Amino acid sequence: MVTLEAVRRLALSLPRTEEHLIRDQIKFRIGKIVYLAVSPDETSMGFAFPKEERAALVTAEPDKFHMPRASDERYNWVRVWLTSIDEAEMRELVVEAWRMVVPKRVAAAHLSSPTPPL
Repeated sequence: MVTLEAVRRLALSLPRTEEHLIRDQIKFRIGKIVYLAVSPDETSMGFAFPKEERAALVTAEPDKFHMPRASDERYNWVRVWLTSIDEAEMRELVVEAWRMVVPKRVAAAHLSSPTPPL
């Protein structure tokens, strides 16, 4: 199972990421844009994801992914149960969410450098 500590370690290793506690929820953001959030009970992780593709993702794997709260459906956002993914899949989801909000040149520079083990 993926833990909050594993998510935090990865997210904070990504350039420009800041961690904030907002209404009992741990959120990771670039500037004012949140790209990752872990539920207060640490069972679910929300992440930036193209709005037009999320219904297909949730339909394809409903035991793994779920829609955001109704108030968040206007955003590019989807959620995943942390017990249903492994470290490799978490890494992919977090990095892709980060890439959606960070400047392209920052992502290119970071992703071209050797990846340190977590």
